[in-house]
This record gives sequence, structure tokens and C-alpha cells, in this order.
Amino acid sequence: MKNSTNFPLEKRCFIGLCPNPLHGFQPWGRLSMACATMTAPSNITTNPVPTASSRGENRHFSLNPSRNMSQHILDELNRRGLIEQFTNEDGLRKWLETPNQSIYIGFDPTATSLHIGSLLPIMVLSRMQKAGHKPIILVGGATGFIGDPSGKDSERAFQTPEMIQKNVDAIQAQLSHFVSFEGENAAILVNNLDWISPISYLQWLREVGKYFSVNYMVAKESVRRRIEERDQGISYTEFSYMLLQAFDFLAIFQKYGCRVQAGGNDQWGNITAGTDLIRKKLSEPVYGLTFPLLMTSSGEKFGKSAGNAVWLDSKLTSPYAFYQYWIGTDDREVKRFLLLFTFLSVDEINSLVQKHEEHPEKRLAQRELAARLTKIVHGERGLQIAKTATEILFGKKIENLDDDLLSQIFADVPSTTFELSVLSAGKPLIDFLVETGAQKSKGSARRLLKQGGVYLNNQRIRDAKYVITPQDLASETMIVLRTGKKKFFLVQFSSL
Repeated sequence: MKNSTNFPLEKRCFIGLCPNPLHGFQPWGRLSMACATMTAPSNITTNPVPTASSRGENRHFSLNPSRNMSQHILDELNRRGLIEQFTNEDGLRKWLETPNQSIYIGFDPTATSLHIGSLLPIMVLSRMQKAGHKPIILVGGATGFIGDPSGKDSERAFQTPEMIQKNVDAIQAQLSHFVSFEGENAAILVNNLDWISPISYLQWLREVGKYFSVNYMVAKESVRRRIEERDQGISYTEFSYMLLQAFDFLAIFQKYGCRVQAGGNDQWGNITAGTDLIRKKLSEPVYGLTFPLLMTSSGEKFGKSAGNAVWLDSKLTSPYAFYQYWIGTDDREVKRFLLLFTFLSVDEINSLVQKHEEHPEKRLAQRELAARLTKIVHGERGLQIAKTATEILFGKKIENLDDDLLSQIFADVPSTTFELSVLSAGKPLIDFLVETGAQKSKGSARRLLKQGGVYLNNQRIRDAKYVITPQDLASETMIVLRTGKKKFFLVQFSSL
């Protein structure tokens, strides 16, 4: 094979051998503007890598008041317990002293929703943006085909391209609720399928694989643990995941000038593979940082495949269930979660925790945590639903609500629909108890009424002759029956 220096400059740039380190390997087959004497493919936009001057390193920035920080963003993150480790703290600190620097975090589309384990990276991106930096959110349309072995005891089941695309679309929409895509440091959404899918296998081996030894990869914790602790070891497919994520860092650095990648601490091996690839290939300084993993009380990582996930999608975990999850936070954990997941200042959190410790039975800290997180994830409406549902499920009278709110609160209880004319004419409560399945017979319904175990809209009814009329509606078209302490039945009236 010819020596690379024998190729013309423009050809060397095209195949990834350009001597200019900032041009590097252009995975989509385009040329950087500085070397372009060939035509890039028509479906690719030529976008030169930002230089130091174009990134504004020597410019003065006018920041809005919300961005002004009294301390360095790394100190703020560290004070809140959001940082586990760095690759180069001094270099990263200096780099982030200039506003509008990019930081990227990746999310693989293995489900139609993110879960609470993703809140940490989301909050890091949000805090970085508030500090004046630019979040880059990578949705792994390519890496989702494989699945990350980090922190997993078993290999993920493969998903179809259609399933992955559906997940990508859902997660992109979900993430847009947490960061702003407007303004001078607007967030960017990217999909690694755009730069990985065009690469041939031979090109991949030449331009990426040659920079990593098998010894290097096996030494990484995510790989080593799988080899040592599983009889079946690790497949070549998952073994290759590390290189794909390393290549993501290279591609994002080349296209956006992004020098910082962050992720959970289980991503340390993948992140450092990316910093090593860029250092070996381009001799450019880049940085990685990780944050602690969110663990269950039993010490397991929160995850979608572990069966204990609390989802950010209200269709998978209702606002009420989400709210109640945080209400149930252990007293020993509540301060840490307030620091990690809310925008309350450290002083405000210390004051709140002090009040909580004086009257722990009131669960003041847990209520504040649950309210703020539910509002962040589900909005004001979701918080209203959660609080109303909590009050109702603890016995508050159900009245003056709307159908939408009531149907969301009782989305998981048995529901029966009757014609509106039934309500207009009036119908005995005993009949409703039997026809909704709340009681097996009218005899058992009468006995339960006499014992005080029947509730209409959370109000106890003892009268066996009670007739339900339009005045009993808790919303436009609904009433709620309850037997015992917690067994609810939703009844709706429709013109059918």
C-alpha cells in the first residue's frame, strides 16, 4: 500500500489522513472547507470544524442574569454531589471558564421513555445550559441497535429498526422539555446513525479499530466484569460498543468542536475510550466527567431491564405514582436527592432539611422534593393531578373536578360506562355496586352498606335505598365508588 503522504492533500483529507488534526476523519465522506477540492455528496452539508477563534474564545460575551454564576459550574456540580470523577479537572475547569462551550451526553433509545436514572444526566445538561454552555443531546439511533453492556448482567434483546426509530422520536420529544432549544446557547439534538451508518466495515477497522488494542478493551470494567462474572461472556457485538461511543465523541468534536462528554459512572470506560481516540488520532485535548449512578435501596442500579423503573413518560408511570415515589424517599436520602434533582440553592436545602428533622413525621423535605420533580417532569398540570390524587386516595371528598383529571387519577381502576339516561332517571346505589363488579350480589351490597364500607365520591353511604342522580356527579360525567379502604371503581355516564 502507498504511504499516506503520497496521496494528494485533498485525497488524504477525504480518507481520513489529512495532516490537519482538526480535519481528521470525516465519516460522512465530506471534506473540510480548508482542503475541499472535491465535491461532497449532495445530501451532506459541508460544515467545517469550529476553530478557536470561531468558537469565540477571544470574545466577550453578554450573558443574561440567569446565567451568571457566583462560582464555577464544576464547583456547583461538585457541591451537589453530581461529579464522580474527571479525566483532567484542571483542563476541564479552564475550558469551561469561557462561555458557550459544548458538552454532550448520549441516550440510547432502548425504550419509548427515559427513566429516573436518566434524570442525573438531564439535570447536568440543564445546569450546564443555565451556566451559559451549550448542551448537545445525542440519541443513539446506531448504538441502540447493539446495546451498551455497561452495568448489565445480560445482553439486551435486539430491536427492529422500526422500534428503534419509534423510541428515538419519543425520547427526542421528551428531552425537549428539560433544555431550551432557543437562544445563543441553544441545545442541539443529534443522532449517531447519521455518521455511523455510511461507514464500511473496512473503513471502520482502518480509521477506528487500529487505535485500540484488545488488551485495552478487555481491561475496561464494563467488559472485564462481563467476562469474569458471566458463563457466556460477552458477544463481539457488545464488545464493539465501546468503539462506537468513542467514535461518537470524535464525530461530535469534529463537527461541533465539542470537547466535553459526560455520563454516568458506568460510562467511564466508554468516555475515556473517546478521549483516547481523539488524543491518538488528532492530538487534541478533550475531557470527560462522570456522575454517580442512581441506586435502589438494595444497591442495584435503576434501569429499564431490572423491573424497577420509574419512567418519565406519564403513560408508563402516572404523575401520581411518580409523585408518590419521591414522597416515599428515605429520610437518609432526601437531602442528597434535593441536591441532585432540584434547583433549590444549597442553603435553601439545608434550611428545609433542618425543618424536616424537627418534625420528620410531616415529611416536609419529601413533599418539596416530590412537588418540584413532578413539576419539572410532568408540568403544573401533572403536579395538580398528583396532589389531587394523593388527597383523594387519602379520603378527601371527590367533587368539582373535570373528567380529564378524574380519568387520569383513576386510570388504573376498573371502569364501567352507563347511558346518561340511567343517571337522569335515578338508579339505586345497590344496583351500581353489583353492575360495576364492586359486589357479587345485592345481598352482599346491602350488608356492606350497613357495615359502613361503601363510599360514593369518598363520602360514606349507609342508606341501602340511596339513589344516584345527576347531583352526585364528581365531574362532568363521572362518579367514583369505593368499597373498603382502597378499592375504587370509576363510573362514567355517556350518551352512547
